[in-house]
Amino acid sequence: MKIEKRLEELGIELPEPAIPVANYVTTVQTGNLIFTSGHGPGTGEGKIYKSQLGTDATIEEGYESARQVGLGLISTLKHALDDLDRIKRVVKVVGFVNSSADFTDQPAVVNGVSDLLVEVFGDKGKHARSAVGMVQLPGGIPVEVEMVVEIED
Repeated sequence: MKIEKRLEELGIELPEPAIPVANYVTTVQTGNLIFTSGHGPGTGEGKIYKSQLGTDATIEEGYESARQVGLGLISTLKHALDDLDRIKRVVKVVGFVNSSADFTDQPAVVNGVSDLLVEVFGDKGKHARSAVGMVQLPGGIPVEVEMVVEIED
């Protein structure tokens, strides 16, 4: 329970795991890899946080949204695995940023989830990554993130 202890040391309380809002599942395991569905930020009160980077949200607000998404992803993985110590490595993170046409700092926004994963998992949290801009995301959310993790049996 090293990761659980680390979360406690960091003062991090995970949100409830995501519940699918359409015809999909939140995780799929194939071999020793787990693929997550895209996750977006919520307010913790069942409301969706909406904004667009470069229009009505700052890089700092986007970063915090991405961090919140990261907490949701960790919660989903905990729910799927029961034990976060089974995570051998975060392999890949793909971050989609709701961006105006002239916004070009998507990597700075997606750092919110990347920094969190390294903070929680240490070197096992270092990952390959894509950070891309989108003209819109479902429900008007500012950030959506999906990831691939390698697990141990």
